[in-house]
Amino acid sequence: MKYKTIIMSDVHLGSKASRAKDALKFLEENECNTLILNGDIIDMWAIRRGGKWKDSHTRFIKRILKLAKKTKVVYVVGNHDDFLEEFVPSNLSKIKIVKEHVFTDSKGRRLYVFHGDSIDVFVTKMKWLAIIGSIGYDIALWINRVYNKYRELRGLSYFSISQVIKSRVKSAVNFIGDFETCAVQLAQAKGCEIAVCGHIHQPALKKDYMNSGDWCESCSALVEDLSGNWQLVYFHAKRD
Repeated sequence: MKYKTIIMSDVHLGSKASRAKDALKFLEENECNTLILNGDIIDMWAIRRGGKWKDSHTRFIKRILKLAKKTKVVYVVGNHDDFLEEFVPSNLSKIKIVKEHVFTDSKGRRLYVFHGDSIDVFVTKMKWLAIIGSIGYDIALWINRVYNKYRELRGLSYFSISQVIKSRVKSAVNFIGDFETCAVQLAQAKGCEIAVCGHIHQPALKKDYMNSGDWCESCSALVEDLSGNWQLVYFHAKRD
């Protein structure tokens, strides 16, 4: 499929939970004029904790480098790949490294793209607590992997335990709502109509807020077709 713009985030290369093989296949099967990587593509937090870097993770990076030769690639730095902040703003192998990105879509709407960690108080003010939360999320994903291997043997589809927890725990639901509200307000302050985030692993497509989700569970991306319409697409191939 050919798109004008593809926005992906939260691939978390270096984490055992990364669905890098799915993300790679998605990029191989879809073309675009502009590819925006909206943070946490590389998970340095997981790597520091002894995460597993797979061949598919290397192939994904190579794919991005190859695409950058003919496609505009913008890499928005997130919190898990904040080691790249020392390169902001710059161009590495034709990849634009930034902390935020503003562009106008085919219908004339201004979009403010940022990872989302800047409005997450647990990351900006209490980083140690965010790391603990990240470890807890890793545990939930490990349980997911074990449980879903059993489901695969039974011929059942993928089931996300952590997504169910997020949807049913009141504090998590409130956090997601507050996050979206803050994102929209920040985008408006930047003179933009739509806020585009990643970070919270919750895909969304709304009038003034969009979230590209993640490539640990959702395997989702935001795409702008050649007519300027935005869609939220999901992709699932074989697991690593």
